[in-house]
Amino acid sequence: MGNHRSYLCIDLKSFYASVECRERGLDPLKTKLVVADPERTEKTICLAVSPALKALGVASRCRVFEIPEHLDYITAPPRMQLYIDYSAEIYGIYLQYIAKEDIHVYSIDEVFMDVTDYLQMYRMDAEELGGVIMSDVLEQTGIPAACGVGSNLYLAKAALDILAKHTPDRIAVLDEERYRRLLWKYMPLTDFWRIGAGTAARLEKHGIRTMEEVARADENLLYRLFGINAELLIDHAWGRETATMADIKSYQPKAHSISSGQVMSHDVDFAGGRLIIKEMADLLSLELVGKHLITDSVMLHISYSSRYQTKAAHGTIRLPAATSSARRIITYSLQLYDRIVDPALQLRRFSITFLHVTDAAYEQYGLFDEPSELEKEHKMQKTMLAIKQKYGRNAVLKGMNLEKGATTIERNRQIGGHRSGTDE
Repeated sequence: MGNHRSYLCIDLKSFYASVECRERGLDPLKTKLVVADPERTEKTICLAVSPALKALGVASRCRVFEIPEHLDYITAPPRMQLYIDYSAEIYGIYLQYIAKEDIHVYSIDEVFMDVTDYLQMYRMDAEELGGVIMSDVLEQTGIPAACGVGSNLYLAKAALDILAKHTPDRIAVLDEERYRRLLWKYMPLTDFWRIGAGTAARLEKHGIRTMEEVARADENLLYRLFGINAELLIDHAWGRETATMADIKSYQPKAHSISSGQVMSHDVDFAGGRLIIKEMADLLSLELVGKHLITDSVMLHISYSSRYQTKAAHGTIRLPAATSSARRIITYSLQLYDRIVDPALQLRRFSITFLHVTDAAYEQYGLFDEPSELEKEHKMQKTMLAIKQKYGRNAVLKGMNLEKGATTIERNRQIGGHRSGTDE
């Protein structure tokens, strides 16, 4: 790898499906299994598909009805808490080899590692170290993994996503020269990190279908098409990546926000949607309190039923003063909802975002605020949090949570919108 740094990108293969196989004493690489909620409709998207089913042509994020009827397979309901526990255990294995300062957790089943300073100590090259870590994970947890090795973060990811799946040991190595030799003519472009279908389609309109053609393209054209993002695209086309692990660890976003969203299994009317937004604003306000944060703006994005050919309702409202008060935030969230949503149409998707989130130490009261009332509510919110943390998220409920069409009780049993697999 020359004088370059050495990075690993390790991915746990079909993670949720592999966990469910191991819990059943089955081989994750040979068992036909999908992770999907059987209580939802056949249009439900599978959260994971085992490698054995993928080998038969089943897409990794297919809908249940798309799986061929002649296939005999196991359907496993999601158990998100179990997957989190496995992920934490595996992260503990990583820490036996690499310090946390040199690990970036990219997702629940994927990490980047800067292993440059460990190779001499272990007397291994990066490929060998990746293999040892993968073997240890498999031995201790039964979860198979794949690994990309690269002279920068991007090449490690490209090696994992495109090459490692086709090697017997599920490890692939790239540096800039090898990248250009093996992947410059590779198609489709959407297999490369950070190139989505929209980006690929815009490039194809100009006859650009490979990374080599991106690298050889007129840079002025690319900047006209993608603005500042063209800089990253050009670097990646040549196999370059300037960001390092140190850059990731030191990054501080200029603006902070927190959000929550949900997709209903059925259409809801205006009144039902109003209740959902009220509950979501309440829960997200409680999250602010738990993290000692405040917000001064609320943004809503609400999609109508697919039966309508109309744009989603979208808008932002500014609060008189930054706060974590659920009472105040709910009031303004509902004002915004009433203003932007068409009461005659059915609704399907809901998203609420608190913008300009800052530390609660900088909280100031508005001109018409009653400090004693806000302090009283804040103490009540903290008490609710303490009870929920000790006895479960449904240990304390509000009257609105018991109304017809309320979703909080069910959502409190979920993690990331899916079953937690635990009973509170």
